[in-house]
Amino acid sequence: MSLSRKVRELLESHGKPQKEVYFDLENSGFIPQEVVEAMIPYFNVRGYGHPSITHRVGWEALEVIYETKELIARTINTSNPESIVFTHSGTEANNLAILGFLLRNRGSKSKKVIVSSIEHLSVIFPARFASELLGFKVILVPVDGDGFIDPEILKYYVDKDTILVSIQMVNHEIGTIQRLKEIVDVVKSANSEVVFHTDAADAYGWIHINVEELGVDMLTISGHKIHGPRGVGALYIREGLELESPLKGQLSVERLWPGVENVPLIAGFKKAIEMMFNNFDSRVNYVRNLRDKLMKGILDRVPEVLVNGPIGDMRVANNVNMSFLRIEGEALTVELSLYGVYVSSGSACSSRVLEPSHVLLAIGRKHEEAHGSILFKITHHHREDDIHYALEVIPRAVKRLRNIKCVEISMNQLDFRGEDCPGPLVKTIRVLTKVKRGEQLTILITSKECVEMIKQTIEVFEIAKIEIHSRDNYYEIYLEKTIEN
Repeated sequence: MSLSRKVRELLESHGKPQKEVYFDLENSGFIPQEVVEAMIPYFNVRGYGHPSITHRVGWEALEVIYETKELIARTINTSNPESIVFTHSGTEANNLAILGFLLRNRGSKSKKVIVSSIEHLSVIFPARFASELLGFKVILVPVDGDGFIDPEILKYYVDKDTILVSIQMVNHEIGTIQRLKEIVDVVKSANSEVVFHTDAADAYGWIHINVEELGVDMLTISGHKIHGPRGVGALYIREGLELESPLKGQLSVERLWPGVENVPLIAGFKKAIEMMFNNFDSRVNYVRNLRDKLMKGILDRVPEVLVNGPIGDMRVANNVNMSFLRIEGEALTVELSLYGVYVSSGSACSSRVLEPSHVLLAIGRKHEEAHGSILFKITHHHREDDIHYALEVIPRAVKRLRNIKCVEISMNQLDFRGEDCPGPLVKTIRVLTKVKRGEQLTILITSKECVEMIKQTIEVFEIAKIEIHSRDNYYEIYLEKTIEN
């Protein structure tokens, strides 16, 4: 059976809920019709030519590229549109910033790179890669329980050997808004030669940004974080700062990122920016009000819940992150999806590995607290009734999961008799991530529906061989792990 067929059966087994509320905007979001319509002409009507070719259709492509650069420049308060470089995502922009700068300066005597312990992995991993490849020393700066960096502590890390500092403007998981101007000033006063990069992917469109006042040298933004298309991002690079692209190939319009620019996506990015920056303050206040209602509503209705990140004005308007104690975040994600409430558990780029969030561990959460985390991202497209519906469903889902008995593991046997999905499904996947390749697992289960969900999930992700046997009043499932952890 093809993978697409397996996924189709998985979808059909769940069915479509009567009402759907999408809070999974950290992973990805829908694209408004206006953005779609802005992209369509550039596929086949105008601007579909190569933007570096000297004919009319190429010039049409070039025009929208320059218009979008000019728009981004205005929204971050820089007078130089040429300081904007398009990439294919925020992750690529972060890689270009970190690796591009360190490659360009691999012969420097200064070798210290400082990043915060709660950075997006697209900052941490390139920094570590540069450490292994080029000999740079990476320092992870600690944060407090709300994710804030103390500038007074940071200044002790910065010295004459420091070459690069990268600290987020807003954290992607817990919504912490760093006091970035103060942080940049501390870094630059300790060593004026240090280059400062900030990942503003979760700040852009939500807080006002002025790169000249902040004094940052590089800044990352991403299209899909503002209801733009996936596959487009941008990096601001201060005039005079030189990078070396980690990618090699034919350059088009961009001087640092080889390949032909995806003009339709850039056109969609432009429209999304225009929409996000229209009525900026009233939109942000509207979303902040919804955020506060959701957060307060959960705290009032559900016991044993922790708020991850700050409460108040230093939390970005669209972020709610909470840990629901005594349940798994993955189980709650699946349970809520059955009601049509779509959320995420952990960071988008790491949630599939079922490991606790490095961000939550960095702010002092225990492993079991981090495993119970749920992230809601709210937008101006949500309405009051969406929040009310979520507040009806969440307590019900949490109560049901907390009433499920803990999984019993004996001689690689899981006994789920008497339990309904999604609990057995999530626990099975979690246990499979812990056993070694070739190890066998036996599952005892009553629910036929849950047997089908486990079977389809195992087949889609191809992580184990599976046999199912019907017994008196229950099913016996045999699994053999087929992949390495």
